[in-house]
Amino acid sequence: FPLSIFFIVINEFCERFSYYGMRAVLVLYFKYFLQWDDNLSTAIYHTFVALCYLTPILGALIADSWLGKFKTIVSLSIVYTIGQAVMSVSSINDLTDHNHDGSPDNVSVHIALSVTGLILIALGTGGIKPCVSAFGGDQFEDDQEKQRSRFFSIFYLSINAGSLLSTIITPILRAQECGIHSKQRCYPLAFGVPAALMAVALGK
Repeated sequence: FPLSIFFIVINEFCERFSYYGMRAVLVLYFKYFLQWDDNLSTAIYHTFVALCYLTPILGALIADSWLGKFKTIVSLSIVYTIGQAVMSVSSINDLTDHNHDGSPDNVSVHIALSVTGLILIALGTGGIKPCVSAFGGDQFEDDQEKQRSRFFSIFYLSINAGSLLSTIITPILRAQECGIHSKQRCYPLAFGVPAALMAVALGK
């Protein structure tokens, strides 16, 4: 197996953990932190998911007509990591809780950061989605059909493993209490761990 395959599999595991982990607590964040009602929370959530499935078209166009697969993956992974970091910062209660009463004093700041983070994440995850598996397949020679087939089995195993573990772990992280002035549900940790794993994926 080419050495690069190891890094591609680790990258995909971290990326899927990051995406599904963030998504697992997103509606709770909308409802209980941003104080949106059920209808608005659901609408924004599904708009975000739809955008994530629309942006692969953009990622494919960028890869095929401009940057190539590798540079597209790296460039949009940076966008993705920034988006995850922005989401984590947006969920810090103490960011605008100047009177230390346990509630943000300026929710619009958190909303603006959250929307910005979600747009960046949608661009990032959608942009690299059509490129990673194809880039992995490109690492093999024509006579390595068996190895290529085995790679895709391991590749999709890493996708499912990352998705499964994140949907279990992230809600547990969110259930913790954290905060400087008042203890709140720890959305910064729930979003921060996926952001850290995305940074690891980018480093790989």
